[in-house]
Amino acid sequence: MTEKGNFRKFLLLWTGELISSIGGGLTSFGLGVYVFNRTGSAGSMALVTLLGFLPTLLLSVPAGVLADRYDRRLLMMIGDGCSALGILYILISMMKGEASLIQICIGVSVSAIFSALLEPSFRATITDLLTTEEYSKASGLVSLAGSSRYLFSPVIAGFLLAVHDVKLLLVIDIATFFLTVVSAAIVRRSIGSAQAADRIPFFDSIREGWQIICRKRGVILLVLLSSVITLFMGMFQILAEPLILSFRDAQTLGVAETLCACGMLISSLILGIRGLKGGYVRTLALSLCASGAFMAGFGLFENMIPICIFGFMLFAALPLANNCLDYLIRTNIPGNAQGRAWGMIGFISQLGYVVAYGLSGVTADALGELSGRGVGRGAALVVFFAGILLAATAMMILFTNSIRKLETDETEVKNDEEESDGKNRYSTV
Repeated sequence: MTEKGNFRKFLLLWTGELISSIGGGLTSFGLGVYVFNRTGSAGSMALVTLLGFLPTLLLSVPAGVLADRYDRRLLMMIGDGCSALGILYILISMMKGEASLIQICIGVSVSAIFSALLEPSFRATITDLLTTEEYSKASGLVSLAGSSRYLFSPVIAGFLLAVHDVKLLLVIDIATFFLTVVSAAIVRRSIGSAQAADRIPFFDSIREGWQIICRKRGVILLVLLSSVITLFMGMFQILAEPLILSFRDAQTLGVAETLCACGMLISSLILGIRGLKGGYVRTLALSLCASGAFMAGFGLFENMIPICIFGFMLFAALPLANNCLDYLIRTNIPGNAQGRAWGMIGFISQLGYVVAYGLSGVTADALGELSGRGVGRGAALVVFFAGILLAATAMMILFTNSIRKLETDETEVKNDEEESDGKNRYSTV
């Protein structure tokens, strides 16, 4: 059972993640510009992103099991603190001269390995701290923290790159890791460490994570659909920067990304204050459909005004979709299995990113060369078709009965939790 003061503890933890996200956004932006300026290739940018993301994906399932077996706040501290090592390696390489593409890939991969511990533990900790009624508000704030890497980081990074080089961004990012570790430590001390009363074998936990999300057809369909959605969003994520950098500089890119992300800021703040009261499935489908339409518009023009308008609307729709996805899945999974369930969910739903990161950059380079218009317009073409396919995929949600049924199944989950309370619930010690 959660206490009223637990929302304040969540806010402290969230503040740490907000700071960490801003720092990570500085590094991501700076390295993207660094690689593109030296290679002129969207494929090289995609490779860095892929190798920085793949370890997190591959380790998400075992990380989810660890989140159910060990102290979640301690795992967050280890993940955040040790992920600074990879960024430090890149910084040292740059201080000795220009960092090669291989060195950058190694650094982001090391950072991602430790970051894999963070996500399942953080999501499971939200369940530990908050009541069901607070989930929607928390989800809005979590979306805001995630959006900060697009809202604050790009404009800060763009102006810093105008007066200094990428090494300053890496130093700032490394400093933010220590602040987030401190916030996790304070929360851990105030609520104690969560330990499992009865541990089951590691691989049995992984199998249970899969079985838990398969208990309801709507949950597994939603998770699989999420993988398709991340495929199209991953294409946009990879190609938006080379699209703009092909005809503008890094400072303009930073301002444009921040203006676009203001849409996410507004939506996230509204959700953080008011939350959603119902209609989660309908809102999910419509917000994703709108996201696809705005994404397609983003790729139509080589002009910053329509790009910023369509980007703003795209980012404004995303928190609604994230909020609904989070709520529908979270409320249909027992609280004592949240860690391993989210680990498995994260693995499956983010497989789309792997495909997007592996193919989108190479495809944009090839289309740009084939058309003779350069990598920027090749990227725009891929973004346009990704948006059209995202909108079409989103409409399938409205016609899937098992997904619509998830909105009325919360009572069943609560009853399951009560029946297993004596054996499997995590307690505060």
